[in-house]
Order: sequence, then C-alpha cells, then structure tokens
Amino acid sequence: MADLWSGAIWPVLLITLQILAIVLPLLLAVAYLTYAERKVIGAMQLRQGPMTVGPYGLLQPLADGLKLFLKETVVPTGANRIVFVLAPMVTFILALIGWAVIPFGDGLVLADINVGILYLFAISSLGVYGIIMAGWASNSRYAFLGALRSSAQMVSYEIAIGLIIVNVLITAGSLNLSDIVRAQGEHGWYMIWHFPMFMIFIVSILAETNRHPFDMPEDESSLVTGYNVEYSAMTFALFFLGEYANMILMSAIATILFLGGWLAPFDIFPLNLVPGPIWFILKICLMLFVFIWARATLPRYRYDQLMRLGWKVLLPFSLVWVVVTSGFLVAFDLLPK
Repeated sequence: MADLWSGAIWPVLLITLQILAIVLPLLLAVAYLTYAERKVIGAMQLRQGPMTVGPYGLLQPLADGLKLFLKETVVPTGANRIVFVLAPMVTFILALIGWAVIPFGDGLVLADINVGILYLFAISSLGVYGIIMAGWASNSRYAFLGALRSSAQMVSYEIAIGLIIVNVLITAGSLNLSDIVRAQGEHGWYMIWHFPMFMIFIVSILAETNRHPFDMPEDESSLVTGYNVEYSAMTFALFFLGEYANMILMSAIATILFLGGWLAPFDIFPLNLVPGPIWFILKICLMLFVFIWARATLPRYRYDQLMRLGWKVLLPFSLVWVVVTSGFLVAFDLLPK
C-alpha cells in the first residue's frame, strides 16, 4: 500500500493540488476582473459603478454568478443540442489549460516545457473552434454571422501575433518561456528593443480576444450580441468567463514576452526584495488596465477597417521587423549561442 501511495497516488494528488492552486485563484480573478472593469469604466465616465451588493459593491460578481447559476438554460428548438452545450465548455477549458506553461516566478511553473510558446500559440489558435461551434449550433443567422466574423478576425490577427513572437524568439534564442524571461534579465526588456512590436502585440491581442474596439463578433447594434445571442444562464456565463480568462492569459503572455515576466523593473535594493510572482501579477494588472482603458475610450472599428488594419498594416510591418531584427543580430554577431 505504501508503494502504491508513493508510486501512483501521491504524484497524481500533487499535480491535482498544483492545478487547483492555479485554477481557483484564476476563477476568482476572472470574477473580480468584471468588477474592476465596471468600476474603472465608471470612474472614467464619472459614474460609481457597482456599489449596492456588499461594501463598495464587492459582492456584485458573486451575485451575478449566483443569478446566472439559478437561471434556466434554454436550448433553441432547431439547435444541435450536443454542440450547443459543448461550445462554451470548449471556450472556457481552452482559456484555462494555457496556464500550464506560464511561469509565475523562477521555477514556479506547472510544466516547464522547451516549446512553451508553441503550446500557447496552439491553444490560442484552437479558441476559434468554440465560437464557430456556438454560431453553427445555435441555428441563428445572427449567431452564425458573428461566428464567421470572429473566425476571420482571430485567424487574421494570429498571423501578426506569430510574426511578433518570432522576433522575440530569435532575440532570446529559446522557445522556453522561462528562458525568454531570463534573457530579458541579461539584455533588458524586449518592450524597449521591440517597442513597435509591443504596440502591435497589444492591438493584436485586443482583436484576438474580441475586445473593444474590435468586438465586431458581438456587435449588438447589428448582430444582437453575435455568436452567443441564443445562450442563457451558465452556458452564457462560460463564454463570459472564457473571454475574461483569455484577457488575463494574453496579458500574462505579453508580460513574459515584453515586460520581463517576474523580474523587477530595476535591479535596485528596495525593488529586488519584492517576490517575483508579485511583480508578475502587477504587470498583468497593468496590461488588463489597457484592455479596460481601450473599451472606455475608443469607438468600435468597422469590420472592413479591422481587416484592412490586420492584413495591410500590422502583418507587413511585423514581417519587415523580423527581417530587420534578423539582419541586425547577424550583422553585429548578437545571435544567441
């Protein structure tokens, strides 16, 4: 029995505890990101935001979750029931499993694989399937058009994201996320060396997560909220949770690729005493503020403007930057050994 415990049960239990240590705080962060968004946008628009449920409205996310949990899940008569229910589950699960390779600190990572960035790129690429499934299974023209818009939008901006990541990879000389952060500790944050790519990456992740000003798949003025128009109760909540979990994941990726991950901004006495995970969380919060800030201030793009920006501006510029970066590293013999 002791051999069974040490050989099979204990490793499984340990991995389960590690997964829960990531997933449970993430779910809490997703819930209170909705609260933070409403509060920040309220302050920008000279409103108070949530303030009734609990002190300063702090219990509002819990009340919203309870309300959605108690509502009836309505499946349209003509819908494909299995795919209809499966779609939000796919969206939500894909938003969670990407965290398996995210390093919160030096050695604080669930799976420190050598191709971590490829794993993340694959997971983000699969995210479109949940939306396509929802649009098709709903048997609604509005939902289907929203799903088609989303698939075209996400695929278009994933190409730009891929080229941006190539710039980081050839500079760091590794596909391992922890190694990319350590390389920034030696040579400086890539936000400085690749500042144009950092700005394009922010624009691209806004489009990739269907966030304002690129939220055309959820355009309520023409699509009646788009691909999730037929969803209610917890199936709708899973889409909602998946969207905000994707925002946090993309903010974490931006932090690792460009903002030095868990590293302090400056290697000086007071700052380097702060634990690495704290710096990592603070940088994620900064990126999330950019998401909220964009929603509060920018008007929505037209769909043709969105596609033109992705294909005719961001993609060519990212490709040129790959050539410039490669040429610079080769010319000055700075390629990672």
